[in-house]
Amino acid sequence: MPDTDPPTIILYAMPGSLYSAKARAYLRKQRLPVEERVPGDPRFEAVVQAVGRWIIPVVQMPDGTLVQDSSAIIDAVEDAGLARLSAWPADPVARVLALIFELFGGEGLVRPAMHYRWNFDADNLAFIGRDFVNGLKPGAGSEEAEAVFAASSGRMRRAAEAFGVTPDTYAAVEASYLKFLGLLNAHLATRPYLLGAAPTMADYGLIAPLHAHLSRDPHPAAIMKARALHVWRWVERMTSPDMDAGEFCGRTDFGEPASDTLKALLAFIAEDYLPELAAMTGWIDAWLETQDPAALTAQPIKRAIGRMTFAWRGHDIAVGVFPYRLHLLQRVQDAADALSPAAHGQLSALLTAAGLHDILRLRTRRRVERRDNAEWWAA
Repeated sequence: MPDTDPPTIILYAMPGSLYSAKARAYLRKQRLPVEERVPGDPRFEAVVQAVGRWIIPVVQMPDGTLVQDSSAIIDAVEDAGLARLSAWPADPVARVLALIFELFGGEGLVRPAMHYRWNFDADNLAFIGRDFVNGLKPGAGSEEAEAVFAASSGRMRRAAEAFGVTPDTYAAVEASYLKFLGLLNAHLATRPYLLGAAPTMADYGLIAPLHAHLSRDPHPAAIMKARALHVWRWVERMTSPDMDAGEFCGRTDFGEPASDTLKALLAFIAEDYLPELAAMTGWIDAWLETQDPAALTAQPIKRAIGRMTFAWRGHDIAVGVFPYRLHLLQRVQDAADALSPAAHGQLSALLTAAGLHDILRLRTRRRVERRDNAEWWAA
């Protein structure tokens, strides 16, 4: 008898949404039947009620279960045995590296993603305006569309400031991004995916900002095409269901994942994002000490719990404190803690050389757990 076709997964997402890009790329690589619906679809209202908040992406699994959060979506598909290409490298050290890139892609690259979307209106605004309305209110007339975009773009511009994107930091954000883009381009000149011949969580983490904002919006798209052909090709590759790696002529052996170009990327993360992680964990730990334990664990965690200031590239920047980032950091640390002594030594040597070893020790007195499609403080 022929195999039964796998049932359809429903993905609620938007083309221009950062975290939607991560989930979408993963689902495409699995070649699973997926029906994508925008949040402006009337059926999304029932999803919002069930999940408890307006947020994307959300998937409805074949059994009807709703899963919110791009990382949780990937985990759910893997756990259900539906993955054609697992997001997890076979090598346990490489798995930790993949989780570091997941954290950095979804959180550490938010500053350039927000800057290049919202601070180049002459190039971006017409495209973004129609794109947002198509997702939020399909079929809206011009007057309604203008109101929908004004409301959503206003929120996003304020969010950019919460990530430290202000006129004082624009030049530093651009210099940082262009350095990263050059390092990633050099790495992807040698292999089709971050860790070799197939996509892993490293790629899914990075595709979130590099597709939705930085290769799709007109202004940063022109920068990527002009300066980083190999990154542009990788974006195309990551949005295709097949491997789309013809220029590598069928090669599958790309040597050690921890090449010199990958080490340079890890050193960049240490320089660019580790200071924020250190400030965040210190702030959260001090904040937790002041909270009533019973009240703390009685309800889901708010998206942001405060603001902190830290030194970044010659600027003191004020940013929101987002406990979700602690959840992703814990994923890195949990995977490292599970390594054998020999593998942990290998990882430790690699991260120490990159200046990134502190990512394994930045912990708080309480963990962040994910349950019921939300973050909670652990008891």
